Amino acid sequence: MDKYYIYYPIAMLILMLLFFSLLPLIFLLFLGIVGRAFVKVGLTPFQTWILLLTSLVGSAVNIPVAEKKTYQLVDQVEVMNFFRIQLPPIKVERRIVIAVNLGGAIIPTIFSLYLLYRVGLRLGILASLLLVIIVSYVFSRPIRGVGIAMPFYIAPIAAALGSLFFAPHLAGISAYVSGTLGTLIGADLLRLKDIDKIGSGFVSIGGAGVFDGIFLSGILAVLLS
Repeated sequence: MDKYYIYYPIAMLILMLLFFSLLPLIFLLFLGIVGRAFVKVGLTPFQTWILLLTSLVGSAVNIPVAEKKTYQLVDQVEVMNFFRIQLPPIKVERRIVIAVNLGGAIIPTIFSLYLLYRVGLRLGILASLLLVIIVSYVFSRPIRGVGIAMPFYIAPIAAALGSLFFAPHLAGISAYVSGTLGTLIGADLLRLKDIDKIGSGFVSIGGAGVFDGIFLSGILAVLLS
């Protein structure tokens, strides 16, 4: 039995135009939420926009900082007279370049250190930070072809709960610091030993920029605290 499909090209075009027209509104909403979080930790609106602008621009900058040498076993197959001969695998050297993203890792780290300098190194903040480091390490996994992955809500919730419990009087600042540095240390730095499982020759910490887990964990943790 033949099947007939009805196709409306104009309707599809309208839907595509509507989708792309909503993207700027979604982006502005994202900036508004991020801006509210920065204001909550004590920045003025002007300082907030400067930090957002530098983070957005810095998202395009990856700074190589190290190189890791690994070895991979590669199977050898030789075809002779229509026969496939399986040869012993050979060990091939691979080099993985490790980089750090300016907007997604360096700027959030500098801002976290600035907040710590402003309020001092409190025991409650350190306890919350240690909690997020442990949680981030436990829930993060190397995924081949993707990178080090972790459910996006794990670190922010841990940072918010830890800050409300250990540092209630500085919950916003503690949430940002522990959410940012905890994710960076637990899900990235402590997982560098596993990067050869990703199968990529280039790994960038915070490489997704303002949409990376390091940046978003601090923002979401502040909003939840």
